[in-house]
Amino acid sequence: MNLLGIDFGTTSVKAVLFDDKLNELCSYTEDYTVKTSGNIVELEAEKYWELLQNALANIRKENTVDALSIDTQCETLILTDEDGNPVRDAIVWLDNRAEEEAREIEAHFGRKKVYEITGQPEITATWPASKLLWVKKNEGDVWARTKKIFLLEDYLLYKLTGEFVTEMTLQSSTIYFDINKSCYWDEMLDFIGVEKSQLPALLGSGEYIGKYDDIKVVTSAMDQVAGAIGAGVIEKGVCSVMTGTTMAIYMPTDTVPEYREDSFVPCHYSYDGSYALLSWSPTAGMALKWFKEAFLKDVSFDEINRMAEKIPVGSDGVTFLPYLCGSTMPKYNPDARGSFTGLTPEHTPAHFARSIMESVACMLKSNLDYLNCDVEEIRVMGGGAKSPLWCNMKSDITKKRLITLKNKETACLGGAILAGVGAGIFDSVKEACSMIQTDKVYTPQGNDYSGVYANFVKYDTILNVKER
Repeated sequence: MNLLGIDFGTTSVKAVLFDDKLNELCSYTEDYTVKTSGNIVELEAEKYWELLQNALANIRKENTVDALSIDTQCETLILTDEDGNPVRDAIVWLDNRAEEEAREIEAHFGRKKVYEITGQPEITATWPASKLLWVKKNEGDVWARTKKIFLLEDYLLYKLTGEFVTEMTLQSSTIYFDINKSCYWDEMLDFIGVEKSQLPALLGSGEYIGKYDDIKVVTSAMDQVAGAIGAGVIEKGVCSVMTGTTMAIYMPTDTVPEYREDSFVPCHYSYDGSYALLSWSPTAGMALKWFKEAFLKDVSFDEINRMAEKIPVGSDGVTFLPYLCGSTMPKYNPDARGSFTGLTPEHTPAHFARSIMESVACMLKSNLDYLNCDVEEIRVMGGGAKSPLWCNMKSDITKKRLITLKNKETACLGGAILAGVGAGIFDSVKEACSMIQTDKVYTPQGNDYSGVYANFVKYDTILNVKER
């Protein structure tokens, strides 16, 4: 039996086919471009369907597909008429036009109430509730024709099967989904003027919903949840860390933490009815890539690693703050900027490179401390997982065991696992995850990073100050 996991990113779609032992058989990737104008980010809804058809056609050229599932970002919104025909372009998750509506929702409900019901500690313009209120107020003719409200995964499932359904991890950041009761939040729907009949039926992840040709179609999970499943992060004590352009941390939890006014950590509904904390930082691998392109353009990342490896712990006093695009957690300051401190004439590009890597490791520790959950093991993914130096550094500074994975497309693998559960090939996600192949294991080597972290915290306190 062959299982297809499809991952719809913001600018690319990836499809990976696995057998029922989770061995990769083939893959397909296609890039695309969204339309942007200021705070507005859109794409023709039909383009997503076209991209999905292309992926399926390419995968099926030489292979059979028995079951599939599709993971997507949470907040991309598609409005249609009764027959599922789009009445306007999709409003992509990045779209920020609804700032006024977000403020209106916050003024009415307050952050504490919204968090306690939905798990979202902020009311932002990107959330579907804000976007729907914007459409209602600014596009009356569109709103009058809107009979079905889809998120991206929902729309693609509808195109495949004709079923008007969604899954609950995807609804987590709409702020009209109650993560405690696993149902839509009536009070919020009343406020933004949405009828329940306009919303898809709520299902769990890994549920069979119908067929496309001879392929069983199964509900998946939001991209971060699918990626965590594909990394084998399915129980407390294990978290995943993606160090790519940004850094994202996914941490399972049994309960919704109590509201804290100073916290910006969202709590999402997870695939099995439990919860997950999500923390992210806008700059991680991007900082090393920026340094390479700006100062070492003709030097490979492998060579940069070798250069940094020759520099002692602490980079001989150089400290970097990796806030090229602001800071988010544990300190929210979009105006924060990157900086090198502690420079002397003896410092070289190798010192700068190592200090960048150390700063991201420090940021990981600060985020784990902020999340305040017991973790024994970290599954690491993304470009940062390719560097033994960086992995050892993170293990030493966090004092945790780090494990890399054989398969790098964890979201697609997680989707394939859910497809297998829904198709009856696996009894459970846990059973399937036992087949996930790990790669390298990094354990603390006893290198003392206490001074490195102390300097990071000191300069963060001095320089990362939000202007009032």
